[in-house]
Amino acid sequence: MRMVLDGEGQHGSRWQSITSLAAKIGCAANTLNDWVKKAEVDSGRRAGIPSDMAEKMKALERESRELRQANEIRRKASAYFAMAEFDRRSKRWWISLKRIVMRTGSSRSARCC
Repeated sequence: MRMVLDGEGQHGSRWQSITSLAAKIGCAANTLNDWVKKAEVDSGRRAGIPSDMAEKMKALERESRELRQANEIRRKASAYFAMAEFDRRSKRWWISLKRIVMRTGSSRSARCC
């Protein structure tokens, strides 16, 4: 960044300084321009979100996304096990009802007649 700012006085404009320096170091002028802008934001010379804050925000967003996914998995697992428990209880109830009917010796056909 310092080289770009120093060269600005020699070349007349910032973009001319960037294109000249980019050719010397072997990178694209737009890439060097992006690096200069980022350095200015990080140093406080330009408005924007500094790199360290952007990294922290990315990490927090990633953590938030992972937590939402984990909660969704837990919610689905809870619903699955609740249905399994409901099925188990309803089957147990049905088996108990059959046993009661068998013990009493009654059946539907006997009750109907």
